[in-house]
Amino acid sequence: MAHSQEEDKQQLQDLQQQIKQKQKLIESNLATAKELQAQLQKQELAIASSAKKLDETGKQLADNQQQQNALTERQKKLQKKQAQQEAVLAKQLRSAYMAGNHDYAKMIFNLQSASKFERMLTYYQYLNAERQQQIDEFKQLGIELDDIAKQLISKQQQLESLQAEQKQQQKQLAAQQKSRQVTLASLNKKIDSEAAKVEQLQINEQTLLQALQAAQERAERQSSTGAVSLVGLGKLKGHLLHPVKGQMRRLFGDRRQGQVRWKGILIYSNEGAPVQAVQDAQVLYADWLKGFGLVIALDHGEGYMSLYGHNQALLKEVGETVRKGDTIALVGQSGGQSRPGLYFEIRHKGSPVNPSQWLSR
Repeated sequence: MAHSQEEDKQQLQDLQQQIKQKQKLIESNLATAKELQAQLQKQELAIASSAKKLDETGKQLADNQQQQNALTERQKKLQKKQAQQEAVLAKQLRSAYMAGNHDYAKMIFNLQSASKFERMLTYYQYLNAERQQQIDEFKQLGIELDDIAKQLISKQQQLESLQAEQKQQQKQLAAQQKSRQVTLASLNKKIDSEAAKVEQLQINEQTLLQALQAAQERAERQSSTGAVSLVGLGKLKGHLLHPVKGQMRRLFGDRRQGQVRWKGILIYSNEGAPVQAVQDAQVLYADWLKGFGLVIALDHGEGYMSLYGHNQALLKEVGETVRKGDTIALVGQSGGQSRPGLYFEIRHKGSPVNPSQWLSR
């Protein structure tokens, strides 16, 4: 009996030792994960910067092409007008040439009275003045066409420069994303146990809540009588704009890991797709958060807030006013995601509500 108790005691000590070793390993892995998270943050912020520049270059390219199209259209109209004026001038010059033998001396002898001569002289002077005006307009058209031709050459050179810049930005972005994948793989290895994943999720959620609370307090301190008027989302349940087009995963309330549950939904979409504000709001928070990546939070008033996570780049800053449908970010996979998509939450007075019930059907 004593021997059996001794064995049980030894087994208990061995088990406790194993638990301690496991706990130490988890703590060690989480410490390494923290370093990797910092590295991941740095890489994802670099990706955000590159993606934002790429987006701006794309807009400049579209604007350049639009300007070229407008100039080309203007050029065609001017060329048509120039051809018409050229035909009119040619006709007038032929008429003047045919009537060239009627000089003033012959007109004096042929006309019966001075009054008729005066009228005829006035008529010829008027024709000459009209012809001179048309010649001047013809010259001006030529000058304007030359200017448009120069502008088109300049715009084409700008276009080629922008295309080269875009190509370089895409190359840089691809290299940054490759480095991120290496870091992400190392990070996932360090938090592969159930306990480590749960602890990490709890830390991430707590970090989010603290960041939102701090942002809310800061916004309240800075609020003034001239602040934008926001009416909340209370009357818009089931009618909100979808923040992005894509495949929706209705995860709200589902178990995520251990006792941690989903507070929002995921919408898988194409990387770089525009993320839209679901309703008029003021930007409350715009930064990188562990586990959520690049996050932008909007204050809709009356205690309502919408949150958009895992973005590739943020296009609005804290304090900016946004309107329903405004592009506020680009879809990405920041925060350690392996697939591009948007994490979306709606909160009322700090508590998460099911976003699926608020979006339009």
